[in-house]
Amino acid sequence: MATQPKKIIIDTDPGVDDAMAIFLALKSPEVEVIGLTTIFGNVYTSLATKNALHLLEVAGRTDIPVAEGSHVTITKGTKLRIADFVHGNDGLGNQYFPPPKGKPIEQSAAAFLVEQANLYPGKVTVVALGPLTNIALAIELDPAFVKNIGQIILLGGAFAVNGNVNPAAEANIFGDPDAADIVFTCGADILAIGINVTHQVFITDEDRNKLAQSNAKYAQYLHKILGVYYDYHHDAYNMRGVYLHDPTTLLAAVDPTLMTYIEGVVRVQTTGISKGLTLLFNKKKRYAEVTEWNDKPSVKVAVTVDGPTVVKMVMERLLES
Repeated sequence: MATQPKKIIIDTDPGVDDAMAIFLALKSPEVEVIGLTTIFGNVYTSLATKNALHLLEVAGRTDIPVAEGSHVTITKGTKLRIADFVHGNDGLGNQYFPPPKGKPIEQSAAAFLVEQANLYPGKVTVVALGPLTNIALAIELDPAFVKNIGQIILLGGAFAVNGNVNPAAEANIFGDPDAADIVFTCGADILAIGINVTHQVFITDEDRNKLAQSNAKYAQYLHKILGVYYDYHHDAYNMRGVYLHDPTTLLAAVDPTLMTYIEGVVRVQTTGISKGLTLLFNKKKRYAEVTEWNDKPSVKVAVTVDGPTVVKMVMERLLES
């Protein structure tokens, strides 16, 4: 008997690779996108909302609701780190598309997350592709959220590798470290996909040409917006290609067997020179001292990924018109 597609909500800050992940989700029969929630990160929240609405219009899926998320961090911080130098000033490769016709729903992202988790207890997976503010707010809004939500799959952290904002921190965690620490220690079923894994997954200039030559709608659109993202990777990493952070994370919801995982307690450094650092305690040692690590719930952290299969799935699905 065919299994029901998994209900997912994508918490997103579109973003070039967010656009790719959203299109990939819409092309994946294994998942059903029941909503998008928006957050700052690649762009400010209000622009993330516009971009999310725009991408759903491009996809012909305006039936999917968009709930606007927080404009500030969980501690009300307003000096946000925005990665427009990676994704373009408009978040979509400086294409400056006309504004979307649609509007976000009245509910906040946190209220929408809580509502959906209550409607389908244990059945909704949140795929979080930006800073974790909305998820932390949902936990604060309704403590039962951690029991009601099926799984939280998040793109975040740099486990035992350097970060991509600075040597200590990965961008999404750095964007709101306090929110990240709340989420990692909340007790929900959490799977973290860090850049230690997503840096093993990339498409090349050749793959971009395949998108360019395809008549498929999504491939054509992505080819158009990928230029700035490719330029950034060339300058920052001296590579001819781009990392697939968000699509890889999305595919963890589609097929968890693409990765292997370890379990442990993750805490996030919230201040100082290593602010945004994610540290995994693998529980191999019993420490005598009582510390901030005691009695905290375990989470799963991805350690390996089948990169070639992920790339193949991404390309095949985006090249189908």
